Amino acid sequence: MNTTTPMSSAGAAQQNPARPGRLVIDAPTRMFHWLFALSFLGAYLTADGERWRLLHVTLGYTMAGLLGFRVLYGLFGPRQAGLGLLWRKLIGWPAWLKSFANAAASPSGINWRQGQNLLMALAVFALLAMVVPLTLSGYGTYNDWGDFLGGDWLEEVHEFFGETMLVVVLAHLALIAGLSLLRRHNLAAPMLTGRACGPGPNLVKKNRVWLAILLLASVVGYGSWEWRQSPDGLLSAKPLSSLSSDRHQRDHDDD
Repeated sequence: MNTTTPMSSAGAAQQNPARPGRLVIDAPTRMFHWLFALSFLGAYLTADGERWRLLHVTLGYTMAGLLGFRVLYGLFGPRQAGLGLLWRKLIGWPAWLKSFANAAASPSGINWRQGQNLLMALAVFALLAMVVPLTLSGYGTYNDWGDFLGGDWLEEVHEFFGETMLVVVLAHLALIAGLSLLRRHNLAAPMLTGRACGPGPNLVKKNRVWLAILLLASVVGYGSWEWRQSPDGLLSAKPLSSLSSDRHQRDHDDD
C-alpha cells in the first residue's frame, strides 16, 4: 500500500538538492549586475597611471550606459525588475524606525528582517545614484572642464565619489555575507543562477536571455569601438593630454 501523501512528496521534492528552485531574477538583471560590478572594479583598478587611462575612461562610460539600461528596464521592463519595488522598500524607512519607539519595551516586536532588506535596498540605490556624479566628474576631468575655474578640484571630486562608491560596494558585500550567515543560505546565489530555494511560484515569467545576450554584445561592441578609435589601443604609454589631443584632431579632420 502506498502511504506517501502529497505533503510528504512536496517536502521530499523541496529537500532534493537537484531541484532547480524557483526563478526570482531574470537574465538581463543578472547580466547588468555583473557587467556593472566588473566595470567598476576595472575602472577603480585602472584609476592611477596614464597607461591605463583610456581603459579607465571606457569602463566609466560603460557604467553610465549600463545605468541608462537599468533605468529604462526598471521603468518599462517586468514588474519584478521594476525600480518601484526598490522605491517602496526605501520609503518604508520612517515606519520601520518608528517601530523602535513602539517596541522599546519588547525588542522582539521589531521587524529585523525588514530592516535588513531596507539596508540592502539603500546600498543598491546608493550605488546606482553615485554613478551620475562619478561619470560626470570623470568626463569633465577627461575633457579639462576644471581648467575654467583653475586647480584640480574636479579631479578631486571624481576621486571622492570613486572612493565613496568603493566603500558602499564593500558595505554591500559585507551585508550580503552577514545576512547569508544569519539566514543560513547564500543570498548571492540567485544573482548567479537566478533561482532561489524554497516553496512558491516563479517570480520571473520570462527569463529574456536574448536581452541579456544583447546587453553583453553592446558592452563588448562599445569597448571594441573605443579600442579601434585609438591608434594605440586602450593601453598606451603616451600621456593622456597627447591622446586627447590626437582624438580631437582626428575629429576635426573628419569634419
